[in-house]
Formats: sequence, structure tokens, C-alpha cells
Amino acid sequence: METRNNQSIDLSKEEFKQIGHKLIDDLADFFRQMPLGKVTSGESPSALQKILEQKPFPAESLNSKEFLSSTTQMLAEHSLFNGHPKFMGYITSSPAPLGVLSDLLASAMNSNVGAQILSPMATEIEKQTIGWLCELIGVPTSFGGVLVSGGNMANFTAFLAARNAKASSEFKQKGVDTADKKLAFYCSKSTHTWIDKACVLFGHGTDSVRWIEADEHNKMRLDKLEEAIKMDKQHGIIPAIVIGTAGDVSTGAVDDLEQIAVICAKHEIWFHIDGAYGAPAAVLPELASVFKGMELADSIAIDPHKWLYAPLEAGCTLVKNPQHLVNTFTSHPEYYNFSHDEGGRETNFFEYGLQNSRGFRALKVWTVLQQVGRNGYQGLIRDDVALAKYFFELAEEHPDLQAMTHNLSITTLRFVPHNLGLKAEERNGYLNELNKSLLDALQKEGEVFLSNAVLDGKYCLRACIVNFRTTKRDVVETIDLIAARGQQLFAAG
Repeated sequence: METRNNQSIDLSKEEFKQIGHKLIDDLADFFRQMPLGKVTSGESPSALQKILEQKPFPAESLNSKEFLSSTTQMLAEHSLFNGHPKFMGYITSSPAPLGVLSDLLASAMNSNVGAQILSPMATEIEKQTIGWLCELIGVPTSFGGVLVSGGNMANFTAFLAARNAKASSEFKQKGVDTADKKLAFYCSKSTHTWIDKACVLFGHGTDSVRWIEADEHNKMRLDKLEEAIKMDKQHGIIPAIVIGTAGDVSTGAVDDLEQIAVICAKHEIWFHIDGAYGAPAAVLPELASVFKGMELADSIAIDPHKWLYAPLEAGCTLVKNPQHLVNTFTSHPEYYNFSHDEGGRETNFFEYGLQNSRGFRALKVWTVLQQVGRNGYQGLIRDDVALAKYFFELAEEHPDLQAMTHNLSITTLRFVPHNLGLKAEERNGYLNELNKSLLDALQKEGEVFLSNAVLDGKYCLRACIVNFRTTKRDVVETIDLIAARGQQLFAAG
């Protein structure tokens, strides 16, 4: 038989073992050393481009062992590490090491989890993972769903299923432009901007969003929601979706989900919950009342790569009646020979979302869910919440800091120097600029990494703790860094 010259891409068993063992050794060292350094190098794009070198695409094969080792070192020296204990900026958790290894295993199997025949065991693992996520957050396991890349895609998937369910029967054929009635979508002013994207990308325009006023606790005002729904009905507009938030990204606030469910049932509106960040906290018995009503939703977005410590990418859309996903996304071109054995009980995930070819995202979630278990997650998430509360308490006690909010594992605060002598009407503008400069400095210098929130016109620093490596010591040191760097900027004028 004729053999192929595949030496440039294939590896012998021994080569694969040598390169793989070296990589695992390097990553083990990385996990040990990473918490001891900076969160980020803060280098400019031009500096990084110089390190990478602007060189032409190589014509000949390079030594795999050498360049993979040098690549590992390059990434370890010039990245931002969301696994660092002082990374408290955006809601991306520290990846569980077992999840990292599971990603390697998933890549080796290279399953296309678009159809059951292409990924028999991977499909069953994804189905079980979805069921376990339902159990974890306390919704019926009769919910179905699909794993996606992250929060935006999880919410988009639910949005499209809801739209298909609430639009006219001719919508699929005639589209948005020829629909008899316009659709409206309702959410709190603190809702993530994915809803803007969805309305733009899917043809409704941003005018179709009804931004409902939030109360002093950053929760949607239900009286204003009712008013908006009634107004649209009077004008012949169809109220299609109400979006409740289970942990908004600015402050961690959770809407009154149970009462939103009542309003949606009354007006026959699809109830979607954006729980991409906060939904996992429903595993805590002491927070059961906060998340009451989540089980009444028609759909829920949840991101395992946020507060379940899975590596990127891992989001999930859960739908009370998964047939709505099939009704929305199913397509059967003639070249799809995907059979329906066992009475049609197989699941073809291409019918559940936007992707046909899909990676085996579920494996890293499935393995970590088993490693940690319900009791383990209760302990980890409870610790994150307690650390955020401790952050808030330290800010309250500090003479140069103003604690603003604490919900779930998010705390917001401002640097307010005790010796600030401005008049009341000048203070807020000055403090906004000072805190913005402070955040820019902290992010660039890389000792800690925070983000921001704007609350009632006040620019705040925001710390979100979704990290199993973060300790009280990290919180104390972060508070000290904020105060010290803030004083330096204040003194410099």
C-alpha cells in the first residue's frame, strides 16, 4: 500500500509522550508560580508584537517540542491571568485544573457534537451535564438545553427560541419586515448589553427594547414593567420577552424573579432569566429566597466558565420546553443522514442552537461537576460571597474608601480621600475622573485587576470574586493597593 509523507504533522508515540509530558510539567509549574507574580504584564500591543516578531509564515516544519515549550513560556510571561487570586475584574473564573486536562482529552477525541451519530458518547455526556446544571440551580430536570460559548450566545439562543414561540405563525417564512405586529422586549436598566446586540443583529432594532427603571437596590421596578407592557398592548405591540437578571454584572443584584414570573404568566409573555453569572449561587440554601421563581422561567442562561470554575468557553441555555429550541433551529438539508433510531430518542444538538459543527465543551464541565459535587460548590461559592462581603466591610472601615454595594460575590467602592476639600457640586465630577484614573493605573500596573461600575452617575471600582484561589489576604492587600495608589494620584493633582 502506498504510504503518505505525513512527517510534518503526525507524531510518533514517543514524540507525543515527550512533548505532552513536557507541556504538563510546564503547566504544573505555571499553576504553582502564577499566583506569586502579577495579574498582567500590562504591556502595549506594540511591545507584544515585537516579542512575537513579525516574521513570514514558515515554509518548512519547525521542531514541535522546541516551539511548543517556547510558546508556553511566552504565554506565561505575557498574558493576563484570570486564575490569579487578585484578578477580580471581569466574571471569568479561575479554571479548575481537572477542567484543563479534560479540554485536552476532548481535543484528542475531536468529537463533533452536532449529531448523535458523530458523537455518541459526547452527546450523552452533554445531555447529562445539562441535567446536572438544572439540579445544581434548582430547576426541574425536564428542562433541556445546549452548551454554547458564553453568556451572549446563551442569551441569544434563548432570545431566538422565545421570538419564534411568540411571533406569528408566518414569521419563519416572512421574516421581521413583513410581520404584522412589532415585538417588544423588557428588561431592567442594569441588564447586560447582550439584549441590545440581539435586537440589532436579529432585525428588531434597539427601539424595541423597553429599559425598565431599577430601584435603589438595582432591581427592576415591577410597577414600571406593568406600565410598559400595558402601554405596548394599547398600541398593538406584542410583549414578547421579559428578561429578569439573576446577578447583574455591575452589582450582583437579583431581580424579584417570582413576581416577574407572575406578571409574565398574566400577560402570556416569555420569561427569560439571564443567570450567566449569578445562577450558580442558587445552590446555597441561605440564598434560596433570593432566587425563588427561577424554576418558573421559560429559559435561563448560565455560564459554567463564570462561577462553576470551568475553563473557557462554556455557556449554557436551558429551556423549560426544549421543543422550542428544535422548532427554532432545526434544519435538514439532503446531505444530513442522521438517523432516528430507538424511536427518535437520540439528540442532535445542531437542532438546539446556531452551530452545526460543535466542539465537546461539555466534558470539562462534566468532569469538574463530578470532582467538586454539590457540597463542594456550596463551600466554594459561599467562600466567594463571604470574601466579597469582607471586601465591602474593609472598604466601609477605611477612611479613604467609600463602600457602595455588595451583592453575591460583587462589591463596588470608590476612592474618596478623607482630605478632599471640594464643594459638593464639584465633588462627583472630580471623584469620577480620579477613580477612572485609579482603575486605569491599577489595571496597567498589574498587581491587582479590578473593573468598574457606574452607579447613579458615580464611577466606582468593582471587584468580583469567582476564584477558588482568592483568600482574605488577597482582599486585604487589594484594599491597601487601592488606597495607596489612590493617594498617590490624589497628591499628584
